[in-house]
Amino acid sequence: MPAGGDPLLRHWYALCRSRDLGRRLPLGVRLFGRRLAVFRGEDGRPAVLEDRCVHRHAPLSAGRVCAARLQCPYHGWEYEGSGRVARVPALGAGVPVPAGLQAAALPCVEQDGLVWTWPGEGVPDGPPRPIATCGEPGWTRFIMKTRFRGSIEACLENFLDCPHATFVHRGWFRSPTGTPVTARVTMLADGAQAEYFGEPRRRSVIWAMFSPPGGTMHHVDRFIAPATSCVDYAFPNGLAYNITSTCSPVEGDAIEVYTVMSFRFRGLGPLVRLFFEPLSRWIIRQDVRMLDRVAGNRADGAAPARSTEADLLGEAIWRWRSALARGEPTPAAGAVRDVRIVL
Repeated sequence: MPAGGDPLLRHWYALCRSRDLGRRLPLGVRLFGRRLAVFRGEDGRPAVLEDRCVHRHAPLSAGRVCAARLQCPYHGWEYEGSGRVARVPALGAGVPVPAGLQAAALPCVEQDGLVWTWPGEGVPDGPPRPIATCGEPGWTRFIMKTRFRGSIEACLENFLDCPHATFVHRGWFRSPTGTPVTARVTMLADGAQAEYFGEPRRRSVIWAMFSPPGGTMHHVDRFIAPATSCVDYAFPNGLAYNITSTCSPVEGDAIEVYTVMSFRFRGLGPLVRLFFEPLSRWIIRQDVRMLDRVAGNRADGAAPARSTEADLLGEAIWRWRSALARGEPTPAAGAVRDVRIVL
């Protein structure tokens, strides 16, 4: 491992949705196998502490929030958002807390409907990258939290892979049409993207909802290092939708994925959501089942997975994440290639 710890830790990762974090009870979460307690402290701002009381190692996430402090369920020790122990009830009123009683605290921000933390060393150089469409008028949004089994690389490639959708999501998102499509793959300073030309729009519920016949649809899939995918569709009738998913490794092969679904539907967003949200959850469950099968079918000593040029962003995802993990230079931006695939 490079000096200074795992470079993949030195990024922002989502811990929970804002609406999942109340003001009275903390949340216990895991990130990279580490136990964390998330709670709302002073002024309702979220804070993240190691989920372990420094007294007798009780889980702080089993406690409660009292006057903006996280109270341990065992002896009632109270923690500020900075991790400092502010009160030890057994010492009595007016007795100062011994110096140095401090739980480990992680940087934390609340943005775009998610609570984020920075689990690595060093100081973040800024807030998390904004989620596309958040803060823009005219969009309806909802956030899905989904547990996947596998690797971040497998999740990201799945989210950004059009060919799988013609089979896994047949009739819902896509169906096989045999149509040749040109995809332009571009290496970027923060990842890579694939832009599609001449893409078919028929034989699926999604296209029936959003896309009229004729006109030009604009579709771009983007990998944003280290753990985010962004799928953007804009249609000639002014309708559009965006799917941004960010992956947070829990432990082992468990990945928590937070998906921000945004769509623009001419003032009818709240009504359309009644249908579109359950449809989106059904489609993502299809991916969960498939990646679970893939993870369960891995075999020690088996030959490496093989790829073709139709796996448009897979190589970029693996190259980027491998370089980050080793602390090596990431792939250079600027390379462009056109690839013919059939959808």
